[in-house]
Amino acid sequence: MNVVRIVLQVLLVLSSFFLIMSILLHKGKGGGLSDMFGGGISSSAGSSGVAERNLDRITVAVAITWTITIVGLGLVAKLG
Repeated sequence: MNVVRIVLQVLLVLSSFFLIMSILLHKGKGGGLSDMFGGGISSSAGSSGVAERNLDRITVAVAITWTITIVGLGLVAKLG
C-alpha cells in the first residue's frame, strides 16, 4: 500500500503542475474588471483555433487525471 500511495502522490504533484500550466496557457475570454472600464477589446472571442481546442482537451484530460488521483489517495488513506 505504501508504494501505491507514493505513486499517487507523485502523480498528484505532476498533474497539479501540468493543470496549472495548461490553465495559464489559455487565452483570456474577457469579461473581467478591465472590460467594465473599456480596457478590453475582444475580437473574434467565439472562434478558437486548433491549438486552443487541443489545449482544451489536454486541460480536461489533466483535470480528470487529477480528480482520479485525489479520489485514489482518499481511498488509500481510508483503507490503509
